[in-house]
Amino acid sequence: MSKALGTALVGGGTGFIGSHLCNALKSQGYGVTVISRMPGPQRMTWNDLNRVGLPEGTTAVINLAGQNVLDMKQRWNAGFKQNVFNSRVNTTSSLAKAISNAQNKPSVFVSISGVGIYKADKVREYDEASVEPEFDFFSRLCHEWEKAAKLPKGPTRQVTIRSGVVLGRNGGMIKQLYLPFFCGLGGPVMPGDQYLPWIHIEDLTGLILFALKNDKVEGTLNGVAPQNVTNKEFSDAFAKALRRPAFFPVPKFVLNVLLSEERANMLTEGQKVLPKRTMSLGFQYKYPDIASACQQVVTKE
Repeated sequence: MSKALGTALVGGGTGFIGSHLCNALKSQGYGVTVISRMPGPQRMTWNDLNRVGLPEGTTAVINLAGQNVLDMKQRWNAGFKQNVFNSRVNTTSSLAKAISNAQNKPSVFVSISGVGIYKADKVREYDEASVEPEFDFFSRLCHEWEKAAKLPKGPTRQVTIRSGVVLGRNGGMIKQLYLPFFCGLGGPVMPGDQYLPWIHIEDLTGLILFALKNDKVEGTLNGVAPQNVTNKEFSDAFAKALRRPAFFPVPKFVLNVLLSEERANMLTEGQKVLPKRTMSLGFQYKYPDIASACQQVVTKE
């Protein structure tokens, strides 16, 4: 039995990434309190956080909260965009304020951002030192998200992880793609040669744990796998893992109709993102290549 490492407060701990992280934290010996919209055991609401602040004994804070951007049931209109924005920026701001106001501050605050901060490009390579001005909704979202996490100088170490597409069987992009690919109806999102920054769910949760436990880890990390792949290369690897063909490309105009062009650009355009600092700090990936990641995703019950 590992010794207790303190209590982690997890914003968005009931979602796809959050539930994986909470299980990993508990297996490592952390106590876990989740912030969600609904109260319950080992939970607090966002209203509770704003009213009473951090729970006593909180040693680590992680924020994973955020409305699912690619929810096709939601029309891409001003109201939904505001929900997407508020669910990330306001929750992060609430946690930063609670940390600032806490008498006994946590040792570390890990917040998530996205690779959407980098402009789509088929040639340029981005690492953690790359600086891009705001250029669209998702870029502005990432900038404001990261700004909301900033704490005054103090004892709390800060880490921001810019996550790529997270691959796991029970959530995210794979959950939407599994059935069509399993039925042999899958294929790349056109044009197909756009990069798809990605990371396996176990590596993202592993990176968060790595950031919590290592005092030398701070600042920005790119939460992406070291192998860069195009959308077509991902589609081929996923289909191969399922032992299915990938003959049915998805035309760009179809996604523009289903999602609206601004949101569809997340899939039809991409960036070549390198985890330079992540690797230089010594993080070890379980699934560094797309073939092993897809194989794990399709065999996992």
